Amino acid sequence: MRIAIIGQQDFGKAVLEAYLARGDDVAAVFCAPEKPGAKPDPLKTLALDLGLIVHQFKSLREPQAIEAMRDLRADIGIMAFVLQFAPQDFVNLPRLGTIQYHPSLLPRYRGPSSINWPIIRGDRKTGLSIFRPSDGLDEGAIIVQKETAIGEDDTLGSVYFERLFPMGVSAMLEAADLVYSGKHMERVQDEQEASYEGWCRSAEARINWANHIDHVYNLIRGCNPAPGAWGLFEGKKVQCFDARKHPARRFSSVVGSIGEVSELSDKSFFVSVQGGRIEIFKVKHEDGKKQNAAEFAAAYGLKNGSVLG
Repeated sequence: MRIAIIGQQDFGKAVLEAYLARGDDVAAVFCAPEKPGAKPDPLKTLALDLGLIVHQFKSLREPQAIEAMRDLRADIGIMAFVLQFAPQDFVNLPRLGTIQYHPSLLPRYRGPSSINWPIIRGDRKTGLSIFRPSDGLDEGAIIVQKETAIGEDDTLGSVYFERLFPMGVSAMLEAADLVYSGKHMERVQDEQEASYEGWCRSAEARINWANHIDHVYNLIRGCNPAPGAWGLFEGKKVQCFDARKHPARRFSSVVGSIGEVSELSDKSFFVSVQGGRIEIFKVKHEDGKKQNAAEFAAAYGLKNGSVLG
């Protein structure tokens, strides 16, 4: 199978390694140009180390990008973590078209932060889709889907790195084999079930301590490790990472007012929210580094009765 890989970062690198490991012919690699001052893209670095052709176009709409894909005479295009828009003039050039990875159960959670939002919303499952790229964002026909549970204490990091990442690499191989053998089926997405969510960035990661304990806990989980759910302490931004929830079971177990630090231990501190308390183990002050909660409390003067905004 002669393939062209379009991708970036560690997922793109892992996909390249997987196809090469089983003997597929990689005609070339396309990846987005690095931003000024950024580290070299891991996919690009590996491809160059292996002597593969690497193309970096500012836009895949450029005539030069389309011509480069045409010249490869690839069987299949493999889109592995692509943030650039790929027009139909580009993705339809391989003999059998192109397939793309998306980390959600399409048609739900179309968009760029599709791993964050299911966790933030308290969903109990998520998954990945391998589909045909179209001119609509994440709207093409589905070839392969895989599901995975979201545990009560899962984070963005655990869901992605432990499951959606390795499952995605395997699913890309499976989908390519189905397409190459002509045994695949393409299922049109049901628009009645579709949803689109935009980026989960700093503005969306702001903690409202007056929200219900489940909402606060899910936000912290869904933003760990990025973008990092955050509140304010003495006017400074404090990101909260590893956490645990402690629901109040009766009125007598309610401690402290909303946003108040009600307990400190040698490894954590507790913040009162609607319906219980959130125990926080790891934080990052805007002026410092990520550290355990006790170190943070000592360094910045957090104590019982302190209030987070």
